[in-house]
Amino acid sequence: MKPGRSAAATLVAVCAGAGQDAAWAGRLGRTAIDKRAVADLVEVTLGGLAGDEQADQEHHGGPDQALYAYAQEDADHWTQALHRDLPPGSFGENLRVDGLDVTGSRIGERWRIGTDVEVQVTAPRIPCKVFSNFLDVPDLVTRFLSAGRPGAYLRVLTTGRIAAGDRVTVLERPDHDVTVADVLRIHTRDRHEADRLLALDDLAERPRAWARDYTAAR
Repeated sequence: MKPGRSAAATLVAVCAGAGQDAAWAGRLGRTAIDKRAVADLVEVTLGGLAGDEQADQEHHGGPDQALYAYAQEDADHWTQALHRDLPPGSFGENLRVDGLDVTGSRIGERWRIGTDVEVQVTAPRIPCKVFSNFLDVPDLVTRFLSAGRPGAYLRVLTTGRIAAGDRVTVLERPDHDVTVADVLRIHTRDRHEADRLLALDDLAERPRAWARDYTAAR
């Protein structure tokens, strides 16, 4: 289904970071959650951003979750809630986007960033304790899940280069109505709806495996 004319937004920042050893980084002892805005053009590959590390690929990386996008509007919510400045990269995101309902995007939705790069929405971000530790807010995981503003993981369909200021355009939305927010809600609260996720061809493998296992165990 083609989107309406209003489905365009702006890439506020492209963020990348190297992994670092940290006592609070969980069982791996290493994290790459600390992302910083990059001033120049950045190469986007099928695996993510050039120069960006995904330290915990079991949960946050791979082709189905190559990039992580977070909306400026959601970041503004947390700026008020936490009473602190949260510049691009504060959520471990690769892309800070303004003017697009990232959490309300549908699984399988396709975006174009700049002139060449095309990506596809695959899943919500479900944070772990490392996220709370990074921002030094002990109950942040609980609050993040309750707020229902998880941002979206993206699959890279077409590679290229992007930079802050690029236009982000929604190219196509699938006919179903399952959004990133719905997947998070089903995973965390309404698990009796897990079978709905199995019908989503473009859902990332991790939430699909969870839905498959949960449905089989009922």
